[in-house]
Amino acid sequence: MRITVRIWRQKNVETPGKLVSYTRDGVEPDMSFLEMLDVLNEDLIAAGNEPIAFDSDCREGICGMCGVMINGVAHGPQRIATCQLHMRSFSDGDTITVEPWRADPFPIVKDLVVDRSAFDRIISSGGYVSVNTGAAPEAHATPVAKTNADRAFEAAACIGCGACVAACPNASAMLFTAAKVTHLGELPQGQPERAARVVSMLDTHDAEGFGGCTNIGECAAVCPAGVPLDTISQLNADLLGAFIPNRRD
Repeated sequence: MRITVRIWRQKNVETPGKLVSYTRDGVEPDMSFLEMLDVLNEDLIAAGNEPIAFDSDCREGICGMCGVMINGVAHGPQRIATCQLHMRSFSDGDTITVEPWRADPFPIVKDLVVDRSAFDRIISSGGYVSVNTGAAPEAHATPVAKTNADRAFEAAACIGCGACVAACPNASAMLFTAAKVTHLGELPQGQPERAARVVSMLDTHDAEGFGGCTNIGECAAVCPAGVPLDTISQLNADLLGAFIPNRRD
């Protein structure tokens, strides 16, 4: 395959960036998208040029580090992490535009790399539970209804990639925040901080500069972990319950 890639190149957050085109022959359909970038970087290094900076770690769709905009869609044409996207999703002769996440709370570090530490600060403000850290309890010592357990696992699938923010026209991180609130709010261990958690995490969300949710749904449409949009409804219910007792459920 012959592929032309238009990639955003930017030295740092203060320096203006631009799209630069690279054409590569011999791209194999079974290459992952990141492998294609690796091969392109090998060519650039061999020619004495600066390689393209991009984030990756597990390359198994688990860590969420690899997120980029591909042809204007977060993670590309399939609802999977960028590292799991393969070049067979494109055709010979295609031109592919690759850009970093676009959101003020995600400043560009270099090229396709953005600083997502705002997510870390949201989690640290309330994404924890107060439990004893002694010996592990018996697995069935704390019963959890299956519906609650399923809901908690569904929300806990969030990998923190930031696609929800990149896809949202408001640059809202409400789906990410709601996933963390719902995950812990569905479990018995999460109840002591439940009211304080949602207030603190939303305060941090807003302080970091993320936009408000207007229920457009683009966040859930691109989420590679399949976190459902109605977790935001759970967040709103928990927020109401934090100020009006017995109104969370």
